[in-house]
Amino acid sequence: MVLTPKGLRVGVRLFPCAIGRGGIRADKREGDGATPVGVHRIVGCLYRADRITRPNGWAVPIGTRDLWSDDGGDPNYNHLVRAPYRPSHERLRRADPLYDLVLITDWNWPDAVPGRGSAIFMHQWRAPRWPTAGCVALRRDHLRALAAMLRPGAELIVPRALASSN
Repeated sequence: MVLTPKGLRVGVRLFPCAIGRGGIRADKREGDGATPVGVHRIVGCLYRADRITRPNGWAVPIGTRDLWSDDGGDPNYNHLVRAPYRPSHERLRRADPLYDLVLITDWNWPDAVPGRGSAIFMHQWRAPRWPTAGCVALRRDHLRALAAMLRPGAELIVPRALASSN
């Protein structure tokens, strides 16, 4: 998969997508809202079993207590954690459909560097091309098609040529 100015190219298909409100950056930092330049491998797939069927054989259901630590001072920074959890985190089981299906990349994982930025997911978009907090977001049916065809280790390539000027 290669991110292009027109969308996410996968083989001969082009999927419209949204990126971070901070653009694409080579110097990604926590809270900048940017999508990081690089080759990001898909390392996991999570889904809401109460809302959708399992998208592939390696997908894991999102539990009611599943969270993602986004606290740079937390030893579990940029990892899946479970409630109750005191450090700053993001709830994976959301009321809206954005995380009904999530492909997890290896951005700043598994050995997370504080301040470099937490999770870069591929998830459903809020509205066509509506900016994210740094993730790559797609239309629900397109995300579902990708999840069905991808395998762990598949690459999401975000070219340096797309990076915002600093």
